[in-house]
Amino acid sequence: MNIINGKEISQKIRFELKEKIKNLTKQTEKQPGLATILVGDDPASKIYVNSKIKACEQVGIKSYHNHILATSSVESIISLIKKLNEDKNVDGILLQLPLPNKLDSDKCIQAIDYSKDVDGLHPYNSGMLTLIKSWDEISKQKLLVSCTPIGVMYLLKYSNIDIAGKNIVVIGRSNLVGKPVSMLMLSNNATVTMAHSRTQNLKEITKKADIVVVAIGKAKFINKDFIKDGATVIDVGINRVDGKLYGDVDFDSVKDMNINITPVPGGVGPMTITMLLHNTILAFEKHNNII
Repeated sequence: MNIINGKEISQKIRFELKEKIKNLTKQTEKQPGLATILVGDDPASKIYVNSKIKACEQVGIKSYHNHILATSSVESIISLIKKLNEDKNVDGILLQLPLPNKLDSDKCIQAIDYSKDVDGLHPYNSGMLTLIKSWDEISKQKLLVSCTPIGVMYLLKYSNIDIAGKNIVVIGRSNLVGKPVSMLMLSNNATVTMAHSRTQNLKEITKKADIVVVAIGKAKFINKDFIKDGATVIDVGINRVDGKLYGDVDFDSVKDMNINITPVPGGVGPMTITMLLHNTILAFEKHNNII
């Protein structure tokens, strides 16, 4: 078994981003800015937002934190978003999800200027991902792609794992992970099969895959019977069971196999915030007409 260390790759990319920001700041005499919005006082959301603010400080991105009451209406959240849309110091806007009290997050996300949508969730950015044909186009257009999916791609690329021409199975069809990961794999010339909870003969399908991306949200769902020798397994799942974190892959079941695999924790997770920083820099470059 070869472990794909997300922490190490994430730190390497953050160092590269920090150097890039130094050069951009010299060039433009401006600093990239990320505005975070936290609605309410959910402890987990607070931790996530604080970790994002800390990561910004680490690489040289200016943070603008906005903490509003859980009783806030959708209209008041959208009003704040519109102000941030107009703020030239803000290159990226991150609305921490989920929102409390079953507020309509889709309306709020759609209110974000798509050029500041560093979470890659705006319909414009999601739609563009389906239209773009190649990885080069994604890079040239500085497309803002959802952070976890783009993080999966960088894990593979920094691990020198070939994607072009490979058979890929993506287990999970969510708008947040499954669909965008599939589009990104296609842009890298892979042959992609999307599977999900209703897929029949799943073991037979995944056994043929060179790369399996698992994002089904069920702890230890995938075991050694699903994976072929020599495959690469990207475990996106984060499941808390009895106070411990588990992925969607039964790690103990596959640990003696000849495979590449991301652990949980320490695999895909660290890449998500790093890609948020990456997207903020892309947005900054677009706003300042830097090719």
